[in-house]
Amino acid sequence: MARILAGCAEAHANIALIKYWGNRDHRLNLPANGSISFNLDALLTRTLVVFDPKLTEDRLVINGQERRREEHRRMQRILAWVREKAGVYHYAHVISATNIPMAVGLASSAAAFAALALAATKALGLHLDERDLSRLARRGSGSAARSVPEGFVEWRVGTRDEDCYAFTLFPADYWELWDCIALVSTRPKPISSMEGHRLAETSPIQWARVADTPRRLEVCRNALRNRDFNALADIVEQDAHLLHAVMQTSTPPLFYWEPVTVEIMHTVRQWRKEKGWNVCYTLDAGPNVHVICTGDMVARVQEALEAIPGVQQVLVSRVGKGARVLPTHLCMDLAQQGRIPTHWL
Repeated sequence: MARILAGCAEAHANIALIKYWGNRDHRLNLPANGSISFNLDALLTRTLVVFDPKLTEDRLVINGQERRREEHRRMQRILAWVREKAGVYHYAHVISATNIPMAVGLASSAAAFAALALAATKALGLHLDERDLSRLARRGSGSAARSVPEGFVEWRVGTRDEDCYAFTLFPADYWELWDCIALVSTRPKPISSMEGHRLAETSPIQWARVADTPRRLEVCRNALRNRDFNALADIVEQDAHLLHAVMQTSTPPLFYWEPVTVEIMHTVRQWRKEKGWNVCYTLDAGPNVHVICTGDMVARVQEALEAIPGVQQVLVSRVGKGARVLPTHLCMDLAQQGRIPTHWL
């Protein structure tokens, strides 16, 4: 029985070009606006789920450490839905390993809940299509909906749970874009993104940002479709500033930027305007700067970012695939971290 109830999957973080911020429904993470992103091939989470009739509670282990707080509660949203649909009510071991710095604005939760949703449904024999898997992942973390499909992804705002899901706009190899992530801080954020979504409606700017989103989405779609980097750069940077304007005018205000964050933004714009580099920036809910560039610029951009004082590290990633099931034998190391008998796999 235990062998049948194991599932293993991996998923990637994503970077939003047009941002998701604020919810219409916080329980289901129905977003206030649609968004567009691409998956990050180099930033991933691998998750093993084993439903065990001997357990008396759900267990969560991330990078070898047991977790009990917010991550555990959000995990249980996914597990409860899967158990109900499958008619199997065993508690679960959930063991994850990730190379994504957590709680610093790098979408670690997107990869985590996309991988969890796929591994849990696989374990209990549920066969969800990509649309429904995206909807399930969204319940754990809104942006996880975008980590299920591959490549360049759009998340439909929809009108209800059933039509609020993400889908592939263009495959991963459609346009060779890269993300050079300038890490300026790996300290956990004092206010989480989940709380930030709740605060969004307190900003007088949020309504205008949401109302203008269809225009920004259309400009971004066209820029991607035409591989027009200058058009992409303009709309991506504008959207990032709108996001942070909402954060900074919420009650209480969220101000994630560090001095070097601002320096990087100025410098990237200079590279584009004065040197003609295909480069632009965006930021999620944190101080770290995602510097988007074309494939021919990667080495120069990485080297130039590393030379800026205050940049601790530069993570580099091409556009990535979507969530995928893994053979459970590839998760032996996770089983050992979670102290699960490996013969179950």
